[in-house]
Amino acid sequence: LDGRLGLVTNNAARTAADSNLHSRVALQRAGFNLVRLFSPEHGIAASAPDGAAVADESDPLTGLPVVSLYGERLRPPRATLADLDAVLFDIPDIGARFYTYIWTLSHVLEACAEARVLLVILDRPNPLGGNLSDAEGPLLDVEKYSSFIGRTAIPIRHSLTIGELAQLWNAEWNLKADLRVIPCSGWKRAMHWPDTHLPFVQTSPAIASYESVLLYPGLCLFEATNLSVGRGTSMSFQIVGAPWLRADETAQAFNAIKLPGVVARPESF
Repeated sequence: LDGRLGLVTNNAARTAADSNLHSRVALQRAGFNLVRLFSPEHGIAASAPDGAAVADESDPLTGLPVVSLYGERLRPPRATLADLDAVLFDIPDIGARFYTYIWTLSHVLEACAEARVLLVILDRPNPLGGNLSDAEGPLLDVEKYSSFIGRTAIPIRHSLTIGELAQLWNAEWNLKADLRVIPCSGWKRAMHWPDTHLPFVQTSPAIASYESVLLYPGLCLFEATNLSVGRGTSMSFQIVGAPWLRADETAQAFNAIKLPGVVARPESF
């Protein structure tokens, strides 16, 4: 890719060869002319609190200006795309409908289509696998409940990569975006994250491990209740609780269901 490039990214985007090397730094070192960065929820550092608005900033790693896409705006303003020859998108997703990075992608896709700017997806594995038979959860009722945590009718666990989602929306929404997807090499649809033999890089403050990713599609539903899902602890999205919850009885009742491969135990946190 030649010309002036924008990049939608955050600190979770690392290289496979070196999990300490941020992809934006690797792109700069390889000679790509990055001139502007865009960041999703949690900011370029992927550390801002859940739901907190993030301001525009300067990236300490590259010195580039960062346009926040989570705060005053959810999509790149036309002026931030007008001087670009292409926009790259490189953010690891975790495969659940209500994780916001894919919806940032949806807005970037629409903005690039409107501005007639090439969008290139640097695709990454879905850590929950890509077998469509494993997709689960109800489809979103878009007419009633469309929001930034769901803009189209996909299941909670969608089993697609970000590149596949972008291609799906480009076709379904008839955007006619100039879209290119760079596929991830070596990934097979049956693979979960441990099968990649790569270290897991924390994708946001509450998703620090593959175990949290695995349980997130179910446990995130408890955030609509008066139960805690462990945010702020080392077991975020691996535990559910409240001071009044009878842990022993709840664990016993859950285990009586005998879900294959899942065991609950009482915890205090």
